[in-house]
Parts: sequence; structure tokens; C-alpha cells
Amino acid sequence: MSTPLVLGIETSCDETGVGLVSGGVLLGDALASSMDEHARFGGVVPEVAARAHLEAMAPMVRTALRRAEVDLADVTAVAVTAGPGLSPALQVGLAAGKAYALAAGVPLYAVHHLAGHAAVDVLDHGPLPERCVALIVSGGHTSLLSVGDLARDEIVHLGDTVDDAAGEAFDKVARLIGLPYPGGPAIDRAAREGDPHAIAFPRPLTGPSDPPWTFSFSGLKTAVARWVEAHDDTGGALPVPDVAASFQEAVAETLARKAVAACVDQGADTLLMVGGVAANSRVRGLVEERCAAAGIALRVPPIRLCTDNGAMIAALGDLLVRAGVEPDPLDVAADPRARLTGALLHGTRALPVG
Repeated sequence: MSTPLVLGIETSCDETGVGLVSGGVLLGDALASSMDEHARFGGVVPEVAARAHLEAMAPMVRTALRRAEVDLADVTAVAVTAGPGLSPALQVGLAAGKAYALAAGVPLYAVHHLAGHAAVDVLDHGPLPERCVALIVSGGHTSLLSVGDLARDEIVHLGDTVDDAAGEAFDKVARLIGLPYPGGPAIDRAAREGDPHAIAFPRPLTGPSDPPWTFSFSGLKTAVARWVEAHDDTGGALPVPDVAASFQEAVAETLARKAVAACVDQGADTLLMVGGVAANSRVRGLVEERCAAAGIALRVPPIRLCTDNGAMIAALGDLLVRAGVEPDPLDVAADPRARLTGALLHGTRALPVG
């Protein structure tokens, strides 16, 4: 069988991502973001995101095909994010994926967004080890997973956030201290001029009696809000760099401590860190430092592939096709609240032999 060429489509939030992967190699991709349209609202508006996806989809597919120097007729499978995510945004991407699969006469794979985040690292660092721990940190998700063969094995949830995800907390804290949306990059920049030990913000759910793999960032956000409110009462100028650095340190410390402990508990010698928050310089730096001290190999995709993109969905589809996994029917439905158990949204099905 010739090497498959997979078209991947990602529209779970505010990025319209398209990628083309063949045999574990990214041939071309394209990305459009509607972030600027959401900035005045301080967060993503689902209907605005959906309209932006509608406008960007065809141009991004054409751009990705041109960069890969292939035609739609060369595509042998389509993979598309079917959940979790914003329902209107997912519906646009899934409808487009079905249309391109039908037009090209090729199979469709409706995949899980978080499995795509894990798969994208394969493009840069090769196949994942037999078993590793994955830390997913993004605007909507903060999870620890036990991961093996992404195409064939069940993905085991070790723990999730019970309230705000790490990226969501960055956005909310940025708003509290007068920094723009998106909050992650803004806080990262401001923190470079601040003292990470200036303010003793809590490290949530890291006590000896707390659930070891569960995250919670709502209380940390509230602690920042109370500190800012108390400081405002003094009439002095808010030390934004110190607040940003101290908050960022609390998040990085919490993520690093729990991720390394999970690796030790699971007997995994590799930690895979993916998602938009993995682009944060302090989070990356502290996790790298803690992994090195514990003898754990750290794998992080290139920064441009940490945030939502089409390459990650194409990479996951490529793994599924090469593993001989049965595709989805064209009436497959999106699931905005899909729980991660495997690469395919509705379960992995092996093709019959012969």
C-alpha cells in the first residue's frame, strides 16, 4: 500500500487549522485565527468563532494544499476534530471534513481534540514510547493521561481540572491586572520583569491529603483577585510584573509537581507536555528542570504546534490510517463534551484482517 496522505481539520475553538501529513511527515499546513475578533469580549464567542471558521475554511485548505505541493485528489483520508470544543465551531469543521471526504471519495476519521495534541509531537520527535504520561495544558483543558499507542491503545485519565483550566486562569488573571487577551502570552511577557517570589500565592491541591492528579485553578485566581483588591485599598500602583510572575510561578509549580509525581507513580520515564500553555516560558522551564532532576525525558512539540492547529489532527489521522483502524461513517456526530478514551471520538475499531 502506498503511503497515505491525510488532510486534517481543526476547528474546536478560535483557530481554523488545516494540515497534510504523510508517513509521519508534515508536508504543509495553514492556520487562521479569529482571536482579534474575540479580544474585545475578553474571551471566545462561539458564534463569532463559527462564522470565522466558515470564512477561513476553504482558503486554509487551498493554502495547505499549495504549501504541501499536492492536490485534493492526492488525499487518501480526512481527519477532523469532532470534540470536545465549542459546538458551533465543531459543527463547521465536521461538516467541512465530511464534504472534503465525500468530494475526494476517501474515508473520514472523527477524532478527539486532545489525542491530536498528543499526536503532534510525533511529527518532531518520532513515535511515542510504549508508555508515557501526557500533561495536556490549554485554555480549556488541564489533564494528566497515561498514553501508549495512540492509534490502538486506550488512553487512561489520571486526573483533570475540576474547575478552571490553566489557560483559562491565565486569561482571567490577566484581566484582573489590566493585561490584554489572550492572557497567557501577556502574563509571560509581564512576568519577565517581575519577582516570582514577591507574593505567596497558593499551589492548589498539592497538599498530602489532596487528590494527587486533580487540578484546580479557580481558587488561585480568587487569591490573586483578593490580593489585587487589598492592594487597591492602599492607593498604590499595582505591581503588575510581580503579580504576573508570582501567579505564573504558582501555576508552573503546580503543573510540574503533579506531572513528575504522576510519571514516578506510573513508572513512566517520559513526560509529554502539549497544549497552548506548554508555550509558556516558565511552565516549560520549570517542568524541564523537574524532569531532569527526576531522570524523566521531557517531550514538548515546537511552540507553533503547541496551540490548536491542523497538523496535529492530520498527524493523528495518519497514525490511525497506518494502523489499519476502521474509519467513521459520514453521519458521525460531533460531541462538544467528549471524554477522552482513545484517538477516535466514538471508539477505535480495527479493520478485519483479509
